[in-house]
Amino acid sequence: MEETNGHIPVRNGVKSKGSNIYQRKLASYIVALRPWSFSGSMTPVVLGCALCYKMTSHVDIFVVILTCVTVLAVHAAGNLVNTYYDYIKGIDSKVSDDRTLVDQVLTPLEVVRLGAVSYAIGCIGLCGLVYMSSASLEQLSLLFFGGLSASFLYTGGFALKYYALGDLVIVITFGPLAVLFAFVAQCGSFSWMPLLYATPLVLNTEAILHSNNTRDMKQDQLNGIVTLAILLGQRGSYVLYMFLLFIPYVIFAVLAVNYNIVFLLPLVTLGTAFDLDRRFRERDYDLLPQGTAKLNLCFGLMYILSVLLAVN
Repeated sequence: MEETNGHIPVRNGVKSKGSNIYQRKLASYIVALRPWSFSGSMTPVVLGCALCYKMTSHVDIFVVILTCVTVLAVHAAGNLVNTYYDYIKGIDSKVSDDRTLVDQVLTPLEVVRLGAVSYAIGCIGLCGLVYMSSASLEQLSLLFFGGLSASFLYTGGFALKYYALGDLVIVITFGPLAVLFAFVAQCGSFSWMPLLYATPLVLNTEAILHSNNTRDMKQDQLNGIVTLAILLGQRGSYVLYMFLLFIPYVIFAVLAVNYNIVFLLPLVTLGTAFDLDRRFRERDYDLLPQGTAKLNLCFGLMYILSVLLAVN
């Protein structure tokens, strides 16, 4: 049976079937990007812009948006590189968290193409920032390609993740580099000040990676991978996770006492931190990285709000 759509006959269900295929494919692409991890790159960017606003009382919203898109594209590309190389090297399996290639949701070629597109979007974003920002090409390019290189080398090239250097890459990329890149793009000049303000976010973001590596400890050992979690063991990993989770709150308490009481705002997330600590102690790791990422988002937003409300 046929329906007519204007002058073109269309079979029942053909359009909806094709539409469903495209929707499923789009959903697969989105899942492959690991959007739950994006708070790790977005909060440092917004913090960098907020710090510039506090210094200059000016913010260019278009530069903010373009900076977010640029950094997000590089972060997404780094996730895809990780997915591809973990699969090619036989590290991902049926028990792995990233199922994109293991379950044949996407093909390796599709992951490579999506990664290339993401890197291309990031480079286009850099060109836009060079045009719109008062920062020099050299400053923006150095920070951008430093972050891009780190996102690739995490599991591609030298594969720093496999030699207990992945934590160092994350600490540098999703802390100083991201905050400073956003600050320079917005203010047009370099300053050491954003690096100090990045410290609480750096620690909290590293907690996401560490919880992920602790969950995958046994699987990584079987595949010959060395991570900081493996080197520290179960007890040492728990101690480090507690440090990464709670030291930022100590920093905020010190800032509140010595600078401005509004820095107590991030402490509203302390209950979630204690819940994550309990889950780590009970070795309930399955959704711990995602839970830590959610904390990172709320924690980061409260911190940024504190910076904006603090009196100069």
